[in-house]
Amino acid sequence: MANNGKRRRTVWAASGNLPSFNRSITEQPQPGDTMPPTESEIINRELSKVSDEDLLACSKEELVSRLRKEESEKISALIQRGRLIKEVNKQLQGHLLEIRELKVINQRLQEENTELRDLCCFLDDDRLKVKKLAREWQLFGHHAAKVMREDLGGYLKKLADLERMQDGLVKENMDLKELCLVLEEECVSRSDSSPGGSTELNLPCMVARDLGDGSSSTGSVGSPDQLHLVCSPDD
Repeated sequence: MANNGKRRRTVWAASGNLPSFNRSITEQPQPGDTMPPTESEIINRELSKVSDEDLLACSKEELVSRLRKEESEKISALIQRGRLIKEVNKQLQGHLLEIRELKVINQRLQEENTELRDLCCFLDDDRLKVKKLAREWQLFGHHAAKVMREDLGGYLKKLADLERMQDGLVKENMDLKELCLVLEEECVSRSDSSPGGSTELNLPCMVARDLGDGSSSTGSVGSPDQLHLVCSPDD
């Protein structure tokens, strides 16, 4: 402030117009002069917007009060700025702490993501193995079903052949039974016609009857030996 006062006195001395601080405010302006601003208007305006002529028109007390007011406003502005800076720093510290917590959470989530990715790869490998095994079992099932169908067809064919053979054997057995009955009737009729040889003829008939029912194991009915034995009395 002392340097500013020295510069002002130097400017005033160079211009040759020293300010008169005892000038009366009630002086009438000369014709053609503009109305100078009042001291209250100068005080209410900022110093940066006040011209040098208006400042020269003010008294020392007014300038000092204006400077003190400006200084107090600047100090209050600096204090307010400091408070804002502290608040911003506090918020910044809170944001930094939140960022650290988010980084920790992000790291944990990345680790879990890696574990889940490895688990998915493992499960996908198992899925492929199971799919391959299922395909192999499916092929094996198709092959086994084909073989079983072929075997079943062969078994059904053999069964049909056996049924035909059984039918033929049943028919042949019926024919043999009829033949045995005819031979037995002939033996009975011959025994009745020849009384003397009834005892001799009864034995072959009983043998033929025994062989005809299938219970004897001496031979099969209809064999040449048995037929010869049955018919031997006539020969």
